[in-house]
Amino acid sequence: MGNSSPLATRPPFRRWAHLALFTIALVSIVFFHSSTFISSALSQSSPQETARRSQILSKCAYIHAKPGPPPNFHVRTQSDRYADSENTTPVLVRNATIWTAADNGHEVLTGDLLMHRGLIKAIGNVPLSLIRQVELNNTKLEVIDAHGAWVTPGIVDLHSHIGVGSAPQLNGARDTNSRKAPILPWLRSIDGLNTHDASYELATAGGVTTAQILPGSANDIGGQAFIIKLRPTAERSPSSMLLEPPYTLNGSHFDHSLTPRWRHMKHACGENPSRVYGMTRLDSGWNFRAAYDSARKLRDAQDAFCAKVESNSWDDLAGKTFPEDLQWESLVDVLRGRVKLAVHCYEAVDLDGIVRLTNEFEFPVASFHHAGETYLVPELLKKTWGGTPAIALFASNFRKKREAYRGSEFAPRVLAEHGIDVVMKSDHPVVNSRYLLHEAAQAHYYGLDPALALLSVTYTPATAMGMGHRIGMLKPDLDVVIWSSHPLSLASTPTQVYIDGIPQLSLPGRYVAKGPNTPPRTPNFDSEKVATVVHEGIPPLEPRSVKGALFMNVSGLYMRGEGSSGVIRVSERAGSVGVEDGRVVCVGQCSDFAGGVVDIVDLEGGTIIPGLTSFGAPLGLVEIRLEPSTNDGKVYNPLDGDLPAVLGDTIMKAQDGLMFGGQNLLLAYRGGVTTAITAPSGTFLQGVSTAFSPGAAHGRVENASVVDEVALHVAVSMSSKVGVSTQVAALRNMLFGEGGDKVLRRVRKGTTTLVVDVESADIMATLLRLKDEYEARSGRDLRMTFAGATEAHLLAHEIAKAGVSVIVTESKPFPSTWEQRRILAGPPITQESLVTALLKAGVNVAIGVVDEYNARNTRFEVGWSLLTSNGYIDRTTALALATTNLEKALGVPREMPQDLVAYRGGDVFEFEAKVVGVISETLGRTDLFE
Repeated sequence: MGNSSPLATRPPFRRWAHLALFTIALVSIVFFHSSTFISSALSQSSPQETARRSQILSKCAYIHAKPGPPPNFHVRTQSDRYADSENTTPVLVRNATIWTAADNGHEVLTGDLLMHRGLIKAIGNVPLSLIRQVELNNTKLEVIDAHGAWVTPGIVDLHSHIGVGSAPQLNGARDTNSRKAPILPWLRSIDGLNTHDASYELATAGGVTTAQILPGSANDIGGQAFIIKLRPTAERSPSSMLLEPPYTLNGSHFDHSLTPRWRHMKHACGENPSRVYGMTRLDSGWNFRAAYDSARKLRDAQDAFCAKVESNSWDDLAGKTFPEDLQWESLVDVLRGRVKLAVHCYEAVDLDGIVRLTNEFEFPVASFHHAGETYLVPELLKKTWGGTPAIALFASNFRKKREAYRGSEFAPRVLAEHGIDVVMKSDHPVVNSRYLLHEAAQAHYYGLDPALALLSVTYTPATAMGMGHRIGMLKPDLDVVIWSSHPLSLASTPTQVYIDGIPQLSLPGRYVAKGPNTPPRTPNFDSEKVATVVHEGIPPLEPRSVKGALFMNVSGLYMRGEGSSGVIRVSERAGSVGVEDGRVVCVGQCSDFAGGVVDIVDLEGGTIIPGLTSFGAPLGLVEIRLEPSTNDGKVYNPLDGDLPAVLGDTIMKAQDGLMFGGQNLLLAYRGGVTTAITAPSGTFLQGVSTAFSPGAAHGRVENASVVDEVALHVAVSMSSKVGVSTQVAALRNMLFGEGGDKVLRRVRKGTTTLVVDVESADIMATLLRLKDEYEARSGRDLRMTFAGATEAHLLAHEIAKAGVSVIVTESKPFPSTWEQRRILAGPPITQESLVTALLKAGVNVAIGVVDEYNARNTRFEVGWSLLTSNGYIDRTTALALATTNLEKALGVPREMPQDLVAYRGGDVFEFEAKVVGVISETLGRTDLFE
């Protein structure tokens, strides 16, 4: 802490200069001896033979050299990526709180930062003489007063498919995977890098400055990866985005006297290759061994050749050339320890297989990715040949397939406690890399040390990709982010991002989310962490149910108002709240109640608020998404053919397929979701949604079903097998027809809501026209709600005028498809988010989520909308987004129960408070989670 950094007290970067001088001296000694040997080897040859032998000697020396920065790297005065023709004005940031990533992430300086020619020239106490020197040599020095804001290195994404899996998704730019064969080390992600991916700007707006672009995981060996900077370049080419590309990029003809650069490669094991190629893990194991055996034979042939060269046995090499094979040369470099290998592996069986493979063929692994079970086998990881790999994880994206089912939010903390490096990654577009920092913030919320959390998206991934000498830490190379709040807070957004010293935000600081400048106060999850490890990733999640409880030290009590009054604050300083049979029986003075035999729960200044309602994710219908036997399955689509006669006019109901007690459902309950509203999964006629309690053990529990039939759901999409006009015609026929299922008849009468999954503004306009047409011809109101609605801001006022509600299921929008391409990005790119734009237009707006794993994070999605609204949304409105507004949008036909959730400590809408209990009027009990 403080201003004690050597950079603040010594001439800029002298410590790296010392290292550079030592390296130069060492290289000079090696070069002297090598030159003596080479001179001896070439002294008695013809000029042509001398040239040939010189090339061979250089190549033999090169293949055995280890990668790293060149000897003069740390004494540079200008970055190799400095672009004089672009906006490279020198910048002085004053009065900043600077997290440098040094000292294991604990160094924080207060002071200034001077940036010039793509390098950081000084940090901390910047000498006035240096500032004057920069001013003397430049016409302009931009000075920014940070007013104490946090400054960090640029965010580094160790696992991304940005550019090869482009947004919006179009068939002409789907280059993440080859499906030609399971072993493809000769493929290269750079050959499919699309410079027009809409994700670049979005990722940069989240502070991401560098990404490793990996091939996908369809193959056991998917190919070579490349590191890119995310800024646009004057050349506009993929090659100009590369950071330290290997000299082998354009073949084997280059100056072999250069210090090698790191190469990068992707392996994958487990379900993905097995699914794509109809294999088993046994096949994958053999594929790896056979590939490495081929590479080992080539390496041994090269070594034998070079041994003769180095022994001056040129006669034995007459007519022979250096052994090369373009297909296997990259895998040979893996065996030589010159490749930073990223391995996609989830389960212990796959991790064990790779660890054994590394010891059989003696090569290192830089990082295991996804790695859901690594926290259960830390000692296995340490057996990896060459050292323990870093582990790259999701924060909470688990259970979508069997091999990910035991993943845990506590994995980063557990691994760190075992001394293993932790990286949080996006796997973009699986997680929108714009919010990669939120992955680190969630890891911190669940117990990862704050310094390690910040390192997990900066210096640790930079080191894992062999780039720690130039990115991930506030070293000379200039990737810097200035944040609006503490980087680990939910509201934190960049006010400016510098890549190679070039500012990336066109309106710096104009559209930002204001949040706390101090780190979040995270809860204690010690017992949950221990239970997760003991139960190998599937801990018991069922609550302990009690008849009565007394909650102490309650800072605030919010409850549902009567009728349509929404959420109201009952008490700002409640003190004590007594509950019995799922109802509040006393507030404030509860001394008589406390005299009984009840559980006493200290909220430590926390709050009690209405339970949230989840919509959009298939909770209760899907447990493991890619395992059909664990799901309700998709409903029959009438547009694909005639309905089976046995169905008649019946429309499918979600209630009939509900499954209770699943991990996603119980985690949502523990996350404050007390009602789930779920619709069947279909591509046009989806069916009838149902509202139920996630805390119920099974469907026959009293009040497990809150509302049997909520709304009728359809989807109209450009991604369907049939055209939009056909889908609209089918919907028109349903509305204007006669007979049919009773729910459809209620929709026609205006007593049940028609919920349409729709993203495109153009399709929404068509649906509004259809609504007008129906109401004009029938004389009845058509209750309609749009769900998803990514482009709804484009006709917000028209939606409001039509009385249509909108459920935003991606509050952090991403242009995944063509019909979602016109997003309203929100701060720092635009002032308004989709939620605020719709609210200001007078639309009834609610928030949902798409993925079942993310239902537990509903309050964080609401919190994001609250904190990025810059005061437009207050806390009662925020609560309404996932309670009363949502129920109004879905047309829930009766008043919902007064279910409440008790949070201990901190801010409910930050990465702080922890759910410790549910006061369930629905189930007539109080459920405690400790």
